[in-house]
Amino acid sequence: MDRELTPSLEEQQWNARVDLAAMFRLTAHFGWDDTIWNHITARVPGSEHHFYMHRFGLMYDEVTASNLIKVDEEGNVLEGPKDVNTAGFIIHSAIHLNHAENKFVFHAHPKSAIAATAMKEIPFWVQDSSMLFGKVGYHDWEGLSVDPDERFRIAENLGDNKCLVMRNHGFLAVGKTAGEAFMNMYYLVRLCEVAIQLNGARFDIDPGPEDIWKLSAKQYEAFSPGMYEWPALLRLCDRLDGSYKL
Repeated sequence: MDRELTPSLEEQQWNARVDLAAMFRLTAHFGWDDTIWNHITARVPGSEHHFYMHRFGLMYDEVTASNLIKVDEEGNVLEGPKDVNTAGFIIHSAIHLNHAENKFVFHAHPKSAIAATAMKEIPFWVQDSSMLFGKVGYHDWEGLSVDPDERFRIAENLGDNKCLVMRNHGFLAVGKTAGEAFMNMYYLVRLCEVAIQLNGARFDIDPGPEDIWKLSAKQYEAFSPGMYEWPALLRLCDRLDGSYKL
């Protein structure tokens, strides 16, 4: 009788690298990258707090599974060049140290949506946003994220949410899988793009009743973010440039 074999630890680690590299390539494809800046990380399977991040100085379309670096909870590089993006380490270690269930952490400054971070609170106006209704936290700007103590506040403000709006700064999305983290960012960006588009509208806006927002958010739970999208997104990566898997 055939039975599904559990991937070895080495295979799990390589798969995490491939998924993370794909996230970088897709981020570039969707136009959410910012030259060498911002960051996406993945917890190293089999470790408590180690995580993979991209080599400081690489463009997102240069990231591959094999050129990712590995760091520990103190910011020490265990594999790869020793130069680390300090803000990247601070922001991501906040999640990897305190929210172990979120294995992928995605921070971005999408130019189409970043203006929304200056809003006191981002309104929910269209159905696409409802999957994140009640799942978005806020973190006040503290300047560049280079203070290790900020990690505690980032972790606390994320709480049980799936996204964090870092006011006057950028966005954070998390997930148990690469697909979940990516799609949470996808819908967060959409939420903010709509907010910006309607912010200058010269007509009355109907946000809809709160009970329907709650209902729609509950209905979306039947469609786990990334479950269906991630295989399709990987196929897109393969069509664009399969070198991310190297």
